[in-house]
Amino acid sequence: MFNVHVYVRMKKGLLDPQGKAIEGALKSLGFSTVSDVKVGKLIEMKITGKSREDVRKKVEDMSRKLLSNPVIESYNFEIEASASSAQGNPNR
Repeated sequence: MFNVHVYVRMKKGLLDPQGKAIEGALKSLGFSTVSDVKVGKLIEMKITGKSREDVRKKVEDMSRKLLSNPVIESYNFEIEASASSAQGNPNR
């Protein structure tokens, strides 16, 4: 079992209206040192796979097909063995 974090963000150079709205709100609250706010998504999941490479291929496919819009978003991800898998838990 692997824990996966997928990070999805707007591609560089594209307008991020939600980020701009948050930036404006922060400045109106007195946080004048804030700039270039970007908003993205974090998707967390657990995936069973034969190996880290097997899971990497699955996550790459999921990210490309569903989790991001490749026209306007980019993504990256982290994969780590879950605690029970890393300890070699025979019940898992």
